[in-house]
Formats: sequence, C-alpha cells, structure tokens
Amino acid sequence: MKVAGILNLSVSLFLIGRVICSDCLNEYNQLLEQRAPSLHETYCCTPTNNEKNFSFPLSGGFTRYISCTTAPPSSCPKLKDCQSWYQAGSLTSGVYTVNPDGGTPFEVYCDMETDGGGWTVFQRRQDGSVDFFLYWTDYENGFGDLTGEFWLGLSKIHRLTKEGSNALRVDLGDFDNNTAYATYSTFSVADSSTYYTLSVGGYSGTAGDSLTFHDHHNNQMFSTRDVDNDNNIGSCAIAHQGGWWYNDCDWANLNGPYLTGGVVYIQGLTWYHWRNNYYSYKFSEMKTRK
Repeated sequence: MKVAGILNLSVSLFLIGRVICSDCLNEYNQLLEQRAPSLHETYCCTPTNNEKNFSFPLSGGFTRYISCTTAPPSSCPKLKDCQSWYQAGSLTSGVYTVNPDGGTPFEVYCDMETDGGGWTVFQRRQDGSVDFFLYWTDYENGFGDLTGEFWLGLSKIHRLTKEGSNALRVDLGDFDNNTAYATYSTFSVADSSTYYTLSVGGYSGTAGDSLTFHDHHNNQMFSTRDVDNDNNIGSCAIAHQGGWWYNDCDWANLNGPYLTGGVVYIQGLTWYHWRNNYYSYKFSEMKTRK
C-alpha cells in the first residue's frame, strides 16, 4: 500500500501538516477538510479525539495518516488566503478554500512555489481557451477554470485585499519561452461603489512598470464592454476587447484577446515595458500576498 501522511514516500504527495483546533467542526470544517483528489486534506483534531491516530483512504490507492496532539489551541486558524495555508504547512500549489473576511468561503488557486510561496492567484492566461471579452457581471463574479485560464472576480479580489498590506506579482511569458515578472509592494482593489478602483505602487522586477508608469492605471476604475469608466472619448474595453483598469487607454492589458506574438499596436495580451505594445504574450498570471 502506498502511504501519505506522516511519511512522504512519493514525489507526487506532500504532507501539508497538522492543523489542530478545538471547534473547527462547526466553524471551519469546510475550510480544513479539502477534497481528496488534490491531496490538500487537513484533519480536524478536537478535544474528544486528542492523542488518537486516524487513517482514511485517498484516491489512487493512497492512505493518509494523521496524528492528533494533546494540546489544541482555543480556536481554529483562520485560513484567509494562500499565505495562511502556507503558514499552516501547505506547501503544494493547487486549489484551496479561503475565507478572507468571515463571509462566504470560496476556492482559489494557490501558488506555493514562486518567490517564497503563499500567493493567491486571481488571473491566468495560457492558451486562449477562455474568452475574456466579457461583461461587468462576469468580471465582478469571476469566470474560467482555476486550474486553467480564469479571472477570480473583482468582488473576491476586493475581499482578499481590503485589509492589511498586500503585494502584487505579475508573471509573464512570451512565445520564445522567455519570462519576466513585475512585483508591487502595495496593492488593493476597492469595493463596488468605486467600480473596483485599483491602487498599486512600489514596483520592482524585470518586466518593467506598466501599471504605474505616468500613473496610467493606478487609481483607475475597472471597465468592461458594457460598463465604461475610462478617460477615453470612446470605450477602451470595446476597442481593446477586454476588461481592465483602463485610462486612455493602456500600457498594460492582460485581459485582452489571446493572440500570437507580434500584433497590431495595442492589440492582444500586452505589457508595454517588456516587449512593447506590438507583442501579445503567451502567458500571464496575476497574484497577491500579504
């Protein structure tokens, strides 16, 4: 029998660690017990089962073994984001459930490997399989597949970034397998009453600063094909076929149409300060972390 848990005997498995709590069956049960296929389970140890060992089957013939300790804390850890999961011992990238503010929990994709891990990914482009020329409700609520191309949703990004200090990382890849990144030390998305205004600053990286250059996207409201909040006489969202924090119009447009390499000026998935606005990228990923 293959074994996962106390011992890691397969490179495809990883023990995420024990999250010990006294009251999670009521308050955080769904946050702590992740589904078996992704091997992100955490067993909840309660006062009634301390000093006991548990085993339960996983898919593929694996078994997970969990040992409870004798002194659980008084409350469950609050798994607000991917950083919280990382700090709790979950070091494998994949889909996790988070609850940033005590509201309704939701699933996110966690990048546990890049630049120290703990990144909550909220955008990914990689193959053009998902149409990003969508409407306000789509961008507000999210669309796509967390393991493929997706946009998490403005309402969820706001919940993730409304408190504390947050960073932003943008990873880019071109069709020649070159990569670059941009990080910002401050990042937040305001609530719906501001049309999810972007606040970002403190650039570093290799991709160049296409978000705060001339303050072009910083402090801008979000626009889509049916809700125009930009500073252009026309509609940047319609002209550039995406949803974004357009100004007049953009130095970056990572939600534009998925094209291949060299393109007409400012068409496609663009980030001016790396390959200029005549190039549409193969890959982009946007993620945030406390």
